[in-house]
Amino acid sequence: MKYPFLDLATINAPFNAEIKDALCRVTDSGRYIGGPEVERLEAAMAELTGARHAIGTSNGLDALRLILRGYMELGRMRPGDEVIVPSNTYIASVLAVSDCGLVPVPVEPRRDTMNLDSRRLEEAIGPRTRAIMAVHLYGRIATNDRMLDLAARHRLLLIEDAAQAIGARDEHGRAAGNIGHAAGFSFYPTKNIGALGDAGAVTTSDPQLAEAIAALRNYGSDYTYHNIYQGLNCRLDPMQAAVVALKLPHTAEVNAYRRRLAEIYNSEISNPLIEKPLFQPDDYCVWHQYVVKTAERDRFRNFLADNGVETLVHYPVPPHLQPCYPQLAGLSLPVAEQLGRQVTSLPITACTSEQDALEISRIINRYSND
Repeated sequence: MKYPFLDLATINAPFNAEIKDALCRVTDSGRYIGGPEVERLEAAMAELTGARHAIGTSNGLDALRLILRGYMELGRMRPGDEVIVPSNTYIASVLAVSDCGLVPVPVEPRRDTMNLDSRRLEEAIGPRTRAIMAVHLYGRIATNDRMLDLAARHRLLLIEDAAQAIGARDEHGRAAGNIGHAAGFSFYPTKNIGALGDAGAVTTSDPQLAEAIAALRNYGSDYTYHNIYQGLNCRLDPMQAAVVALKLPHTAEVNAYRRRLAEIYNSEISNPLIEKPLFQPDDYCVWHQYVVKTAERDRFRNFLADNGVETLVHYPVPPHLQPCYPQLAGLSLPVAEQLGRQVTSLPITACTSEQDALEISRIINRYSND
């Protein structure tokens, strides 16, 4: 493809020398589990988000699982309790809930933001609701004052799935990872700040939760060979921690470039068959994906591919229609289902130049349904 969606070699090229130095440093250290590399990243994540604590984890899904397990060990949740989730999220958000013996309750998103619709939340709250999982989908902050007030009024935990939103801030200047009670991050290689493999982190300002998660990720151990929980092996390894830590100071720069590409798409795409994502001058989005909507997606994607533009779909099948959740299959969630049929993600990484974005926009403007 002339305009590739993503090339990780190109993304990592500016960091190659530092990455090699970091990996050699870890190899030479002889410390391959935990240690100063992980602690350095944890301190940097706490500073970036403003949260009091950060705990490195094996991946983003495990970050969410550990948050929920931590709350269960602290007595804040019990098996069978309900957690509100967006109906159009990536399935990891829902897997974390069900894996802990909790019940996911999907709530529809707004079409314009594609994030959880806070206006629909109250009707979904029942006697067993214990938490709201707000997913900052595609890098856009999902929380708002209405959601925060509702959570406080009903004494619900507010958990951020910030896997796609590192560096994003809300209208009050609060960073993703320090808006709710706890947040899970992913450093999967395709994220705005990515590792060379799986990696994640939890941020929270709750010291009890931080201590529980730190133990749970390491077999439930609070000190060597002493296990206070029936824990997991969800540790972040030093190799990945070292890579993420060297990239983390570039978060604002990476996000600013993505925003520049989003600005070009927003100003240059004028095809009435294509619905652009919400874009505002004071937007609270770090543009992990630039997602357009169109009625005939396959036709649109084929047209772009024929013109050298590679695209992806995030995500075609909402969780309630996945085979692994037959208990959710009967739900009526038309917004999520329509989004699943219509969304297409355009290239928006360092692989795409500003000139590329202009040319892709012109190609899109030539698309027709004739």
